[in-house]
Amino acid sequence: MTHILAIDQGTTSSRAILFDGSLNVVSMAQEEFRQHFPASGWVEHDPSDLWATVAATARAAIERAGIGAKDIAAIGITNQRETTLLWDRKTGRPLHNAIVWQDRRTADLCERLKAAGHEPMISARTGLLLDPYFSGTKLAWLLDHVEGARARAKAGELAFGTVDSWLIWNLTGGQVHVTDATNAARTLLYNIAENRWDAEICGLLDIPMQLLPEVRDCAGDFGVTRADLFGREIPILGVAGDQQAATVGQACFRPGMMKSTYGTGCFALLNTGADLVPSRNRLLTTIAYRLDGKTTYALEGSIFIAGAVVQWLRDGLKIIRTASESQPLAQKADETQEVVMVPAFTGLGAPYWRPDCRGAIFGLTRNSGPAEFARAALESVGYQTRDLLEAMRADWTTPGQTVLRVDGGMTASDWSMQFLADILGAPVDRPRVTETTALGAAYLAGLAAGVCPGPERFASQWALDRRFEPRMDDSLRQAKYARWKKAVAATMEAA
Repeated sequence: MTHILAIDQGTTSSRAILFDGSLNVVSMAQEEFRQHFPASGWVEHDPSDLWATVAATARAAIERAGIGAKDIAAIGITNQRETTLLWDRKTGRPLHNAIVWQDRRTADLCERLKAAGHEPMISARTGLLLDPYFSGTKLAWLLDHVEGARARAKAGELAFGTVDSWLIWNLTGGQVHVTDATNAARTLLYNIAENRWDAEICGLLDIPMQLLPEVRDCAGDFGVTRADLFGREIPILGVAGDQQAATVGQACFRPGMMKSTYGTGCFALLNTGADLVPSRNRLLTTIAYRLDGKTTYALEGSIFIAGAVVQWLRDGLKIIRTASESQPLAQKADETQEVVMVPAFTGLGAPYWRPDCRGAIFGLTRNSGPAEFARAALESVGYQTRDLLEAMRADWTTPGQTVLRVDGGMTASDWSMQFLADILGAPVDRPRVTETTALGAAYLAGLAAGVCPGPERFASQWALDRRFEPRMDDSLRQAKYARWKKAVAATMEAA
């Protein structure tokens, strides 16, 4: 049993990747699912879609590899974080659609809690800010708006979970209700210094604590799958939220190492080791991973719109047919035009945290067209990353130059990665294995199964595909970034 199955449940699709004992990709399957937008700023998933696509892709990956369940040592799970589910413990049926991390429906609740002075206490204990992004206020909304939910929750009839908990519940046939430390750390309900659910915060949101899953290390026992799913029981031995899994997959095990993942959004994590570093610049303090009971912390910056801006070019503006067309179109842009796009379609994330903002474009002329829009869209991802890096540098000072390890779909674009290095004024490293999120989940499961080596040896195997060195003149870099900051300020003022 030398293979490891990684389940990567994302915002727009579910994937299953089968790795061999050396963590080489053997097979892969992916399936998209429908997004639901019941109101402005609301985003939902059908929980049955999440489970069905995970089960189908896992079976497909195993079949394509030509192996059986008997050859799989363990399953690792990584998932979209903060997305919130509530289900019946007896029947396993969800009480409502999953409320997705992008959803902004609890903005008013967050503002009321801020106005009442609760944010400093919540931030000190959870490392998070009061924002609709996190699971806690989403769960409170479900308890308030699903008839009878709070009474049933208090009676112990219901279970709350992020996507990992929902998948584990279904994989184990309702036998195990657990999560890992990284997903717990994103709920707004978990004290990351003391590694426990926080009774005072739960009381503040009127959330019965019997709803909450047990919290475990990232590499360990999360139960076994139902035998009928894959032909035999398979142990689930690794779990981490997608950005923390990517941090592990990028082998960012030393304090000061930084990774940035470019998917629907962009998420940058800086390893701060055993030090829980409170941010003075509106970043998040979070758990990077927890192994053998030892917690490693990180500073995180979250950008809500990264790859999604390319989807908007395709599906909203319809100026490209595929995502891959964005780079050649951007390269045709008139360089004398100074078009700046602030893609605040679902608000601004770190370090601004303005859920009320909406997207804006500045600097349009009569000659502005699809090429200029494409370039401004791709550049917006670089500018937002620099916002995060500037805040991290202010919170966490490390000697030497920062090198950013990148992964995710957008990193396939050499043009985008070169602009990223240029606007940061720092090298950008793209690894040979870009499936780092699934790789991290597989490594955690393989570590617990005894198939994979310890972190130091795993880190020594990390391989570089290409390093992008900054080439832009510093005066141009600063001028372009100043225009971006001006555009963001105008966007916030208009909200």
